[in-house]
Amino acid sequence: MQNTPLSRLKALGLDLPPAPKPAANYVPYVLNGGMLFIAGQLPYDASGALTNSGRVGADVSLAQGEEAAKFAALNILAQAQAALGDLQRINAVMRLNGFVAVAPGFIDMPLVINGASDLMFAVLGEAGRHSRVAVGVAELPRNACVEIDAIFAVA
Repeated sequence: MQNTPLSRLKALGLDLPPAPKPAANYVPYVLNGGMLFIAGQLPYDASGALTNSGRVGADVSLAQGEEAAKFAALNILAQAQAALGDLQRINAVMRLNGFVAVAPGFIDMPLVINGASDLMFAVLGEAGRHSRVAVGVAELPRNACVEIDAIFAVA
């Protein structure tokens, strides 16, 4: 078996879902000058349903939030595949920006966003290491518990 991002996904028991369509007046990605910017992605599963809704620390457990972040990252990779045609063109994940809908007093946003960070490293290897932001917010679109965007350096 080849050691490619798609083969690593398969080894994890995952498949790339279809790239989600934009929910409003924006494009899902912009490719310019060796940089790929992916718009914020919600934790949709392959059927297009949100994996978890509500606020982490109230309606959603830490583990469920981390799993949702993994699904958001999977959608980021689906957008990158749509933009590039091949995930092997990714030279580096430059940054992930993670937003977590949180209940008052919940402060473990970095642990939630680890779901996305861990997936990027598992799928992309060293190219998946990145800088990131993990912040708590009161509300997210469609009552999602996480939203994550990404910036990639690409060939």
